[in-house]
Amino acid sequence: MNVLIVYDSLYGNTEKIAKAMANALTPSNEVKLIRAKDVRISDLETINLLIIGSPTQGGRPIPSIKEFLNKIPADGLKNIKVAAFDTRVKIFFAKIFGYAADRLAKELQNKGGNLITAPMGFIVKGKEGPLKEDELEKATDWAKKIIINK
Repeated sequence: MNVLIVYDSLYGNTEKIAKAMANALTPSNEVKLIRAKDVRISDLETINLLIIGSPTQGGRPIPSIKEFLNKIPADGLKNIKVAAFDTRVKIFFAKIFGYAADRLAKELQNKGGNLITAPMGFIVKGKEGPLKEDELEKATDWAKKIIINK
């Protein structure tokens, strides 16, 4: 399976999660890991699965991720399996504003993607981290389950 993992990271936590996923899926799959600012729409032409991740800020993905999504044409993800994740701090107000992964999943579906698993959140201790214990293992397990459920 050809997998593209697109992410961005402010304090390195989302990047660590994305790298854990890429490592979990390699070498059984062809995996490309790219920061959102470096992705080209042509990178989508040969993939079977797109995984996208962002830190959560104000319940939303960060601007670089949104900019990447805005470049994808209306049906640009047709016949592509998609999954979304975020890094988040558990706070009371999040119940009101939500998290980035849910918004990402919806946007990926709006672009024609086939959502193959529920959006996933990975917990960060405080605004800058570090990641909560066992979150990298959780990311590894989640990525492997996505491939199994393909």
